[in-house]
Amino acid sequence: MFIGHFGIGFGAKAVAPKTSLGSLFLAAQFIDLLWPSFLLMGLEDVRIEPGITRVTPLDFSHYPISHSLLAVLCWAVLFAAVYGLVRRYPRGALVLGLAVVSHWFLDLVVHRPDLPLYPGSNHLYGLGLWSSLGATLAVELPVFALGLWLYLRTTTAVDGAGRWGLWGLVIFLLAIYFANLFGEPPPNVTILAWVGQAQWLLVAWAYWVDRHRRLLTPVSVSDHAGNA
Repeated sequence: MFIGHFGIGFGAKAVAPKTSLGSLFLAAQFIDLLWPSFLLMGLEDVRIEPGITRVTPLDFSHYPISHSLLAVLCWAVLFAAVYGLVRRYPRGALVLGLAVVSHWFLDLVVHRPDLPLYPGSNHLYGLGLWSSLGATLAVELPVFALGLWLYLRTTTAVDGAGRWGLWGLVIFLLAIYFANLFGEPPPNVTILAWVGQAQWLLVAWAYWVDRHRRLLTPVSVSDHAGNA
């Protein structure tokens, strides 16, 4: 799953309106942002096996620090705690923590049985939707579309950057998604990991876009906090 995670980030804005889209993207994609660094450090492993599924050539052979359920829950608590301490926005902290956890459960739907419950677990889980390209598209694209729709119902552009920057981000995400689906497999794991690090640019883009948009409806006093 790729674009579905960003759909969660978009949609979560409707629940935590004073949290920036950049922070919501960061949370929803957090464990996939950690994963490339763990690959480069040799702490986790992936193999490139073209044809292993209809959607991705990646065999996620070892990633307990980033993708075991227990680790994800710990990352979620840490993420929410840091945000809550810095921003003093409890609703935003809760939503961000849930967004981190949502990543594992969305991955559970599409992955082969490769997701552990905890580091060292011999039991791996995954419903294997990636075995069908059509079914994958039928799940991921609606999640993304619904999230974007909720974001558009929650915010409006204040200038051209807020309008065209958003649509540029949407088009770019879709372009990456379809390039991953139909493009050539990465030549090696190192290049894969460095390309994965480029996802931080999408987070930065989301922060920038959100600064050029405003909420369509006023928020309650309890919701007031810095937009971050």
